[in-house]
Amino acid sequence: MKTALITGASGGIGKSFAEIFAQQGYNLILVARSKDKLEQLSDKYEQDYGIVVTVFSVDLSRQNAATEIYSEIQKRKIRIDILINNAGFGDHGRFIVSSLSKTRNMINLNILTLTELTSIFIKEMMKNRDGKILNIASTASFQPLPRFAVYAASKSYVLNFTEALHYELKGSGVSVSVLCPGPTATEFEKSANIKDSNLFKGKLMDPQRVAKIGYDGLMKGKMTIIPGFKNKLLAFFANMMPSRDLLVWISSKIS
Repeated sequence: MKTALITGASGGIGKSFAEIFAQQGYNLILVARSKDKLEQLSDKYEQDYGIVVTVFSVDLSRQNAATEIYSEIQKRKIRIDILINNAGFGDHGRFIVSSLSKTRNMINLNILTLTELTSIFIKEMMKNRDGKILNIASTASFQPLPRFAVYAASKSYVLNFTEALHYELKGSGVSVSVLCPGPTATEFEKSANIKDSNLFKGKLMDPQRVAKIGYDGLMKGKMTIIPGFKNKLLAFFANMMPSRDLLVWISSKIS
């Protein structure tokens, strides 16, 4: 039986991915800070789907969190077939008044831990010439976003990093994909302290739908997966914009 490792699995898109992989008969390793939520999901999935679920309550914004997880997985002699790097958070507001500590944790989580987990497990997958990795970016990765400056920059890293890896791994039996959701009905806006952003006004995408589109794209080996027609248009126009000044000005009006 194959095993999927999912970070940020206690809620939102990560939880939806866990449900999908459980339904498909994968054993799961679920990682998040909330031990209680993870254990509730573990009990449910094991009872409903007859799979084995292992939970790790870890703050992935800490340095060395990735190697700690890998060490525990090695002790249990578990082979990871699918890695979903979903954990991440944002912070809304002008950079000049932002918390340096929160910014550091965001960069550690969104960039450093994601890169380390990818590095660790991609090497294991290459030995077996089999495996899939899905990194979660955002439509914020397609342009600079005033008042989301660090978050958007971190997700731009995830997008470019993953697309480059996708080409490096062609023909290896291992594929890497990136999912770029737009505003989604999760607790992101709460953790990001969003009060007045136009991005989260109006109807938000459902996390189950986002995860299903991400799952289908991952299984097909797609490089870049953008759920929703509106989000595809946003990415297209951001790439086609003739002036970076104009692009940032437009972004400032919606963020």
